[in-house]
Amino acid sequence: MTAATLTAATLLAEIDDAADPQVAEVLERYFQLQPGGYGYGDQMAGVKLSTIRGLLKPYARAAIPLEDLEQALTSPIHEHRLAILCLLADRASRNKGNERPEIYDLYLRSTAYINNWDLVDCSASEIVGGHLLDKPRDVLTNLVHSESLWERRIALVATHWFIRRGESEDIYHLAPEVFDDREDLIHKAAGWMLREAGKRVSEEELRVFLDEHAPAMPRTMLRYAIERLPADVRASYRARR
Repeated sequence: MTAATLTAATLLAEIDDAADPQVAEVLERYFQLQPGGYGYGDQMAGVKLSTIRGLLKPYARAAIPLEDLEQALTSPIHEHRLAILCLLADRASRNKGNERPEIYDLYLRSTAYINNWDLVDCSASEIVGGHLLDKPRDVLTNLVHSESLWERRIALVATHWFIRRGESEDIYHLAPEVFDDREDLIHKAAGWMLREAGKRVSEEELRVFLDEHAPAMPRTMLRYAIERLPADVRASYRARR
């Protein structure tokens, strides 16, 4: 296919062609689509992320209109939305034609369709963090207090963009806001970002934060945050719980 024939519809059709019912069964369990699971109500076609990324390669430079991608993002099929979000994240990170603000606005009005951790994790940093890098970040505080599990995770994962550029203040501000969160997926995201802040920005800053907050941190968050610290240091922080 030529660039002119690469559309949102052809991308979704390619994903459908790659669907495998056996893979779908595995993914349904992994992403907890069963009743009572955090992904309940979603639909899996059965396409692995590695396959999706391969299918996306020719689409990365295609000028698919953002309105078409936004419409595709409403698909009931999980892998359709995953592919669209990966494509939007790539376009936001390249910011060709200064379209990052449009992608950011599209993303925040579409959070109802960004409803599992893989969908958040492939997109929030590039789209939300990338847009906010040189702007006020009050929206992250609003998102982290949302009733939506996925909007709260978006706020936390968005900070990865800042952390990779040497800025860790936001995760140290947001993490205490979710100490009492009821969802383990939020504790994991906060702990992951704290660990990244310690790795990429300053281990000393991370230890200062842990010295103050370790006793109040959920066990999962603490475990993720201290993963890269020396064994004796990890043990000392675990003992404070």
